[in-house]
Amino acid sequence: MNYLAHAYLSFGEPGLLVGNMISDYVKGKRQYDYPEAIQKGIRLHRQIDAFTDQHPATRTIKTLLKPAAGPYAGAFADVVYDHFLAKDTQIFPGDSLNVFARQVYDVLVEQQSLMPEKFARMVPYMVSQNWLGNYQFTWGIEKSFEGVGRRARYPANPEGSFILFTEHYASLETCYRQFFPDVKTLATAFLHDHIKP
Repeated sequence: MNYLAHAYLSFGEPGLLVGNMISDYVKGKRQYDYPEAIQKGIRLHRQIDAFTDQHPATRTIKTLLKPAAGPYAGAFADVVYDHFLAKDTQIFPGDSLNVFARQVYDVLVEQQSLMPEKFARMVPYMVSQNWLGNYQFTWGIEKSFEGVGRRARYPANPEGSFILFTEHYASLETCYRQFFPDVKTLATAFLHDHIKP
């Protein structure tokens, strides 16, 4: 999943949040260079990613997006999940998404000196452009798809993938509804086992 879901599934724990957000930028044993709380966030991120990749709903999303996305269908699927999480009024009623986003940004800015340089350089852009809040908008998803395309080593066709996203919107939302309670259960179990026994 993408940044919003990893932030939400950190349940307000600052160390867990930082580790969950930076995990993709921390390779191998470098995770042990960080404080224990951040290490736990890195491990949680990796468990979430492994679970997400194997979930039937994710496989369905990849199938729907693959005609355009090719091998990057999984990366686009992560963004799709963040869109429907951002729009989920059971989780983020009213303006609570933007309130949550500001709380996340505050922690990230405060902990910026601990982060891998590449992620730390992104934090000001994440804050100023409100990446987390903008996942609720289709234009925000289009921009996120473009970001996937820019980072891809091979052609990723973000434009075609966005067209498929709009065409299959209802089916993709159904996939989110099938998936998110399961991943939340996984993350909640991790929280109780490792943070709040």
